[in-house]
Amino acid sequence: MDSISNPYTPNAGAAPEVVVGRDALIEAFTVLLGRLERHRTEQSMIVTGLRGVGKTVLLGRFGEIARAAGWEVVEIEASKHDDARFRQTMFSQLKAALLHLSPRARWTARGRRAAEVLSAFAVSVDQKGTFSVSWDVPPAEGQGDHGDLSMDLTDVLVALGEAADEQHRGVALLVDEVQFLGRAQLEAFIQAIHKTVQRKLPVIFVGSGLPQIAELAGDAKSYAERLFTFPVIGSLTGADARAALTEPARVEGVAFDDDAVDLAVEITQGYPYFIQELGHEVWAVASGDRVHRSDVELAREAYDAKLDGSFFRVRLDRATPLQTAYLRAMAELGPEPQKASDVARMLGRESTQVGPTRAELIDMGLLYTPEHGYAAFTVPDFDEFMKRAVPELTIPEVKRKKPEPPIV
Repeated sequence: MDSISNPYTPNAGAAPEVVVGRDALIEAFTVLLGRLERHRTEQSMIVTGLRGVGKTVLLGRFGEIARAAGWEVVEIEASKHDDARFRQTMFSQLKAALLHLSPRARWTARGRRAAEVLSAFAVSVDQKGTFSVSWDVPPAEGQGDHGDLSMDLTDVLVALGEAADEQHRGVALLVDEVQFLGRAQLEAFIQAIHKTVQRKLPVIFVGSGLPQIAELAGDAKSYAERLFTFPVIGSLTGADARAALTEPARVEGVAFDDDAVDLAVEITQGYPYFIQELGHEVWAVASGDRVHRSDVELAREAYDAKLDGSFFRVRLDRATPLQTAYLRAMAELGPEPQKASDVARMLGRESTQVGPTRAELIDMGLLYTPEHGYAAFTVPDFDEFMKRAVPELTIPEVKRKKPEPPIV
């Protein structure tokens, strides 16, 4: 079929032609906006799930809804930055938001106050002046300048929320990859949103990330469980999985045979990203206006190769030999969450010896802890990929320190 008309989008965070199976969350977000516009409180949300289930796509849809409602949207992809870099990023993003809410020439007292608090927030990055404020707004005194990230970000979001409220608008903070926020940064967001909720200001924080986020948020602030909901999204099932595959093709005048859809759903297990990848490869081999089961079978090899070469491989390439061995040992045990002691036994070591490796893999976003003492892959089907990529479990030798020479 014509490559230009291929309706499937196997790109990171790219919105598919048809978003299915997320109606309840989209409705919840719409309600959240509507209630805050009426100065009524509602829990914000942090969406969690494995890689490839559409968390980033969902955040993008939330952004579209917020913009259509007249809200200012601040989109952030969290990274492992220190607090100073985090301040700089937040200053740049929130400064732009304030200027979009109201041009400087039209600032009221609230708008100018928000700008001054932002200046104070930025100036406190480095008392030596390493980071200088890029606008000529004098910093506020006593707000945004405490030197404590939580207190300072709270001052900023309250001031920004008041300025937005005066304009009969709101600010939506959409933060992807929340698990990469430092503890102090996550704590600052939670504390700041808690205060804006208490003030009934039109500011929301909606995040997305890997499944450990609920635990991280609870550890950062005990009241996070009451401030946010933590909806979990996973693979699509039943009619939703079938629609994700067939509806984009239908728009282009192409239909799938029922047994072709059955096989495609079986191969992809309903994971949204996998559906897009397989659909893309099927489109390349099919002809005419109908997709047959044989087309899906023919496309499967290219589909597997594409996933192995990009979606899976890019994650494994960052691993050290010992980290690779840990992942391979987990794969040998199966796709389910694995007990730390069982993985250590596969490696011929004690749990305490490989505990740091396990922690590193969690920090890298390759594993998460569904319950105490267990770890699981953050990527669907990663166990099968590990068996293909590393056919044999090889245990790296432990580098032992040479004994110190005796003191004569």
